[in-house]
This record gives sequence, structure tokens and C-alpha cells, in this order.
Amino acid sequence: QLRLVESGGGLVQPGGSLRLTCTAFGFSLGTSRVGWFRLAPGRDREGISCFSSSGGRIIYADSVKGRFTISRNNAMNAVYLQMNNLKPEDKAIYYCVAAPPQGTYCSHQMDDFHYWGQGIQVTVSS
Repeated sequence: QLRLVESGGGLVQPGGSLRLTCTAFGFSLGTSRVGWFRLAPGRDREGISCFSSSGGRIIYADSVKGRFTISRNNAMNAVYLQMNNLKPEDKAIYYCVAAPPQGTYCSHQMDDFHYWGQGIQVTVSS
């Protein structure tokens, strides 16, 4: 069964850090285009990062640029999202996504990603 599973969410104070982990089952993330989306209360789902399948391109939404970092560990079949200097507006459900390889192509379009994790809650509050 093909699926993605996120872990590492939780409650953190403003200015704190969290690292989300996404693990794939049934397919290889190492040859996939991967990314992260989030859904905050009262907002549309937002694409926040994408890592191309070739590894040659990474993009971030302006809202997280300079604070979040996406990375991958092919040996562990995992993708990570390091989130630093978290703000209350980062509170959301975070989703790991993946798609078949397509060179350096990357986007924050929901329709571009075939596989979605179940989502994990991140809360930023004092």
C-alpha cells in the first residue's frame, strides 16, 4: 500500500523549532518530487516547499523562506521539514506530498502531487 506518514508535530513556543519527518511506504521518495503543504484555520491550503526529483531545485513560499528548510534522506526513504523561528501564524496541519519524478520541475500546486500524508498538527503558542 502506497502511503506517506508524517511525524514530529506538536506544541512549541513562538521562536522555537520543530522538525517534521515524512516516511514513505510502498514507493521510493528518493526518485520522487516531494514537498510540504499546510492548512491553517480559516485559510486555503498553502504549498510551502518543494524539492524536485532531480534534487536540482528547491522552492519555498515567501511566508516560510529563511525559516524553514526541506531536506531528504534517500537511505531512510524520508523527507524532513526543519522549522525554525516559528510564529503563531505557522499553526496549521502540515501535509507531506509526493509525485512521480519530473526533473527539476517544482510547484506549490496541489494537483501536481499524487500522494498525500494524513497530516500532522503543529501549534505555536505561549
